[in-house]
Amino acid sequence: MVTDDERPTPLESRLGYLLKHAQARLARASAEALAPYGVDGHELAVLAVLFGGESLSQVEAAGRLGVDRTTMVSLVDGLEDQGLVERRRSPQDRRKNIVELTPAGKECLRQGEKARRAAERRFLARLDEETAATFVRALQMLLTDERVTE
Repeated sequence: MVTDDERPTPLESRLGYLLKHAQARLARASAEALAPYGVDGHELAVLAVLFGGESLSQVEAAGRLGVDRTTMVSLVDGLEDQGLVERRRSPQDRRKNIVELTPAGKECLRQGEKARRAAERRFLARLDEETAATFVRALQMLLTDERVTE
């Protein structure tokens, strides 16, 4: 005999299912919002990381984004083809490529971030402002490394 504790729960109550489908819905909304600027969410993230004020190599930017080198090269290639970033050799280490935003890249980032934020607000519109902020903070907490110091 199967007890209530042994019955599978509906998919709509499973965290993995909910996170996956919420992310997919947000990704679609973001893609639509960013389409007029010719970038996707990954490319916009690269522009955001490069805007930080300090010069970064491709490898350093990849580390901050959590992507492998091959993926980073592909992302930078695409952005460079669009005239949004430019590579140059590091004066301190000729083996490194420094990647910097062009003026067009800075403008794309400005407009793309505005569109991204609006898409996120629309996505979270069913939640009141306090609940939406709490939700974002909770996700940030779940993604923060927990290192216990003793």
